[in-house]
Amino acid sequence: MGWSRSGGPAMKRFWDRADYAEVPGGFAITLDGKPLRLPGVDGRAAGFTLPSRPLAEAVAGEWQQAGGGKGGEMSLDEVPLTRLAGTGLDRIAPDPGPTVEAIARYAETDLLCYRAEDRRLAALEAADWDPILDWCAACHGARLHPTSGIAYRRQDPEALERLHGVVAQHSPLELSALGLAVPALGSLVLGLALSAGALDPVAAHRLSILDETYQEALWGEDAEALARRERLAADVALSARLLFLARTH
Repeated sequence: MGWSRSGGPAMKRFWDRADYAEVPGGFAITLDGKPLRLPGVDGRAAGFTLPSRPLAEAVAGEWQQAGGGKGGEMSLDEVPLTRLAGTGLDRIAPDPGPTVEAIARYAETDLLCYRAEDRRLAALEAADWDPILDWCAACHGARLHPTSGIAYRRQDPEALERLHGVVAQHSPLELSALGLAVPALGSLVLGLALSAGALDPVAAHRLSILDETYQEALWGEDAEALARRERLAADVALSARLLFLARTH
């Protein structure tokens, strides 16, 4: 699918009722009883089958609300769960390998491994980030090691390989969610903790902005930085929602 975050231009809503129907292999979204078809990466319209009833209910709910009613204008910004799920099923599912590689690569420079030289901030980072690195080592057998400053530290190849394997175990829908959450968090470890339910989206996002909020407490808020953090928090929340709904039956 590969829609951009902006979601593209507005379009007219042509349906009264959005719903879902059970089909072979899962659930399809319907608009006035006809299957929803979306633009694929090859430019051709294609339907998509969702694996769980709760996910289908949520996606149908987006389309029922979009545009406010028949004849109204809607944007694909109004159906973010559809876009994220569609990316997993249309773009990732045919060849998950490149997405797995891109996500797993974040472990090489994981946010949680780069600590401030400021002693007070470094102490806060250790208190909040070390338990998550410990969780990763205990849960996945992959110990990542922190360093002070921004100089690159090479991580244990075996640990990186283990984390690559963990990412590869995710379904295309889950990879789509991680593909949004991990860059937003700057951390594969936080993304995997989110996926495993070890962190909720609010906690994961809070840990990812620890340095920013520390500096903000010293120097005051920046409106542009605050808006950016809100967008990233929304991305993390959307990712967590897809992870939950895709696994709920």
